[in-house]
Amino acid sequence: MKSLLGTHDLLFVTLDTLRYDVAAGLLAAGRTPNLARVLPGGAWQRRQSPASFTYAAHHAFFAGFLPTPPTPGPHERPFAARFAGSTTVGADTWEFDAPDVVTALRAEGYHTICLGGVGFFAMTSPLGSVLPGLFDEAHWSRASGVTNPACFEVQLETLRAVLPGAGPLFTFVNVAALHQPNKHYLPGAEEDSVESHGAALEYVDRHLPRLLRLVTSRGRPCHVILCSDHGTAYGEDGHTGHRVAHEVVWTVPYAELTLEAGAW
Repeated sequence: MKSLLGTHDLLFVTLDTLRYDVAAGLLAAGRTPNLARVLPGGAWQRRQSPASFTYAAHHAFFAGFLPTPPTPGPHERPFAARFAGSTTVGADTWEFDAPDVVTALRAEGYHTICLGGVGFFAMTSPLGSVLPGLFDEAHWSRASGVTNPACFEVQLETLRAVLPGAGPLFTFVNVAALHQPNKHYLPGAEEDSVESHGAALEYVDRHLPRLLRLVTSRGRPCHVILCSDHGTAYGEDGHTGHRVAHEVVWTVPYAELTLEAGAW
């Protein structure tokens, strides 16, 4: 990532709560065609999250501890807050002397925008203000939260309205659609399930092209990190939800790619 700094805009999207098995299964079945277009090699990487719920995972992400490949490491990180003894910093790792990547990018001249989804980005409480408070501007409303079936569309309309015309830009989007409740994406469903979780991903996939058009519309190439922060359980081994050490919670999809200006 160090070689892209300054010349490229940056987009970081967390598909909150998305399970790897669901993401990979829908992709193989042809049910997420827009993701198939953009994912390198047409496939998700299988990775492991550093945390089992949103707040902890994003603190780790913003310090440079993104989801890790399950194979033996060390694995070079794209960016990293500098600290003594790190073994995962390589030749193209951007190291910064700040506690988080948002603060570091602001110091490099990037304008930083947060489009919140789940409650940890809601700014309705001190706790929900910590992560969005890192950004130059942060946007959240109940319409962009977990209860609105059109939440991703609301975020995209907000981005269209606030997108600056020039200058380096870092856009962060926390997509809430996958999080419970998601039964409203599956007609006739009376409760959340793996199937409604998958239907929520299909909803996000339908609107993904608009996000990619927006971030490549400014005449600058855009480097994209797209991943989940954690998965969630729907009855596996008696578990429902997340913040537990279970395979379906720790295992997440990940992708990293660069889009040329105007590519979408």
